[in-house]
Amino acid sequence: MGRELEYKLRVADEQSLAAILRDPKIAALRQDDWQERRMKTTYYDAVDRRFTSQFWTFRHRIEGGKSVVCVKTPTEDSHTRGEWQVEADGINLNAVEALLLAGAPKELLFLYGAGDVAPICGAEFTRRSCMLRFEDGSLAELAGDCGILRGETEKVPFTELELELYDGSPDKMLEFVDYLKAQYSLSEQPLSKIARAMKLK
Repeated sequence: MGRELEYKLRVADEQSLAAILRDPKIAALRQDDWQERRMKTTYYDAVDRRFTSQFWTFRHRIEGGKSVVCVKTPTEDSHTRGEWQVEADGINLNAVEALLLAGAPKELLFLYGAGDVAPICGAEFTRRSCMLRFEDGSLAELAGDCGILRGETEKVPFTELELELYDGSPDKMLEFVDYLKAQYSLSEQPLSKIARAMKLK
């Protein structure tokens, strides 16, 4: 892990998402079976919001029964982020140390501080995903997410499509993003899940 290149596209509803995932071009590029996983994500920060004020994301996610802690950092490009994740039982010092060993910036230890972080918002959704291999050999994960974003008391539904580059040049993936936008009248979702969830009450 290190740098994540990802595009998010807004989708109107679950039925529209299902139609997109049946696209024949996706079928031709798909390299493995569809995987369906339940995701429960909880985002953490301190009272002074020292993570989110610097556009860092610190989260714990249950992915189909697997417990993962992840930290993401901003980059100069709005479509890329630094990303490191480890299997861990929750947000704690052991998880922070494992992330540092995985290559996360040392600033993480300072931001974590005395461990005075707590849940601030979250998301619960079903993800249907597969790997795509493009003609130049590059690989990308295609994921359709449908679920809810939650604040302290408020919840809102969301549906979106994500493409994340796993290996190779981004050129063919970006061409495919343009195809999906044109074919299904999709627009980019510029805000991350945490940014949208934090707007909720």
